[in-house]
Amino acid sequence: MPGTVVTFYSYKGGVGRSFALANVAVLLARWGHRVLCLDWDLEAPGLDAYFRPMMSADPVGGVVDLVDDFRANRFRPRAHTTRLTGVRQLDVIAAGRADAEYAGRIQAIDWESLYLQGFGDYLERCREQWTAEYDYVLLDSRTGISDIGGICTAHLPDRLVVLFTANVQSMRGAVDIAERADVARDLLPYDRPQLTVLPVLSRFDAREEYARSVEWRRVCLEETKALFGNWLDREVPPELMSRHLTLPYVSYWTFGEELPVMEEQSPTADQISFALETVAAVIAHDFDRTELLAENRDAYVAAVRTEKRTFIHDVRVSTPRPTRPLADELRKYLGELGVRSVLSLSGERSLLERTEDDARHLCLIVDGEVSRWQSAEVELFLHRTLGQDRRVIPVLTEDTDPNALPGYVGNLRYLHFGQTRGPVEVARSLVDQLSGTTALVEPGEYDVAGALRQAARARLRPLMWGLVDEIVAELQIVIGAGESGRVQELAEDLLLAVRVRSSDAEPNARVVAPLGTRAAIDWTVRIVEARAERHGFSGFLDQ
Repeated sequence: MPGTVVTFYSYKGGVGRSFALANVAVLLARWGHRVLCLDWDLEAPGLDAYFRPMMSADPVGGVVDLVDDFRANRFRPRAHTTRLTGVRQLDVIAAGRADAEYAGRIQAIDWESLYLQGFGDYLERCREQWTAEYDYVLLDSRTGISDIGGICTAHLPDRLVVLFTANVQSMRGAVDIAERADVARDLLPYDRPQLTVLPVLSRFDAREEYARSVEWRRVCLEETKALFGNWLDREVPPELMSRHLTLPYVSYWTFGEELPVMEEQSPTADQISFALETVAAVIAHDFDRTELLAENRDAYVAAVRTEKRTFIHDVRVSTPRPTRPLADELRKYLGELGVRSVLSLSGERSLLERTEDDARHLCLIVDGEVSRWQSAEVELFLHRTLGQDRRVIPVLTEDTDPNALPGYVGNLRYLHFGQTRGPVEVARSLVDQLSGTTALVEPGEYDVAGALRQAARARLRPLMWGLVDEIVAELQIVIGAGESGRVQELAEDLLLAVRVRSSDAEPNARVVAPLGTRAAIDWTVRIVEARAERHGFSGFLDQ
């Protein structure tokens, strides 16, 4: 899937456009995305200043060299890329080499003439290469209305982030450029959809002049609310979204070119990195799932923060010490099925002290009741899991009553050890849940396939095989209907029917299953073991 080109634009200078872009770039890269930043503000370059501490040397080329390459019939956009250190997968193409000749090179460029010569097609080829190699390509556009601004707001982007401050010129200029960009895109010879625009109110001080800030919030929303029209969920008020997309004024960060997200890695709501995370998360969500942002901002950010995270383990198996042998058996069979597991014993303080978990899912072996330690473990897991595809899967021992469990565990889809459901069968059902597949009927206390196989191996009196035929025939019907409770009852009846009794006739009077019965059993086993993909998974509380 090709990457997304996002332009950061402001009609007026001094709104913190480059500052916002650089911080968002670091966040996206930290979250596992491949990111490329380009400084298209050729007349007043400076994006590279934010990344200077991560550069081993000054850039030797940049965007302006793309023009020279085009004129010389060369195609080598990678040659002008500077790889950064300290943040994985983050690259920069500066405006150009900062030497005495730079200003003259910029002034000599006639953009209109270049486009007549085919520079637009050349840039399109560059765009194709960038989006093939990066998840996000962030463009720092020149301010105002200009040829370069047109390249960055109409030709190249998929998404447009417009930053403005609380003054009418800044707001109306941002809205105007978004409208101009859509008109210009319709005239392009390239396939471009309607531009999606993210309005960001920047450097907004709501602390010193609270009454004035309330009034200016209203004005800003009135001027820009039309920009929410083609992407904001209809149930989410633009006013609420506008608040989420406000970067506060923090005087400390107005000095120099430092990146707060490098220092405030777990920001609180009063820090600027908190708001920058929200903007970055909207971009990473592709402007989608805004109803989650309205409902729970932390869940929204968490969902993208770990979206591409690689966990060391697939599942953590939490167990009280008395059921340690059962947990070890379960982990053994999980390993044979290709699932990476790690053991968690009640009382392991190191687990609660970690800032992040190293296993994607949590399997909770419950023996009679959920211990206080396990309750704390589940609470911590859920806190770390906001908005993510991670699941808590309780596994109950044979004597554990699910109706007696607290709601936060008992209401989850659980697995059950039973007479015919040992670690092997539970491991397989657990893998089904982790892989997004499910059986036609819910696994219960009895392993239905195991009961059927046991029946197929039995030797019974001929009269009893007639009873087995009846049970198997009804099993086929209720499995098809998805009646899990009735399936469990029939599995129990089948085990009773094939059990050898002391009052039975001599062994010689018992026979193996007739061919018709054996065929019916084999067919039913295949039905029971059929797996289907689940669709529409909505989170770890999937029912």
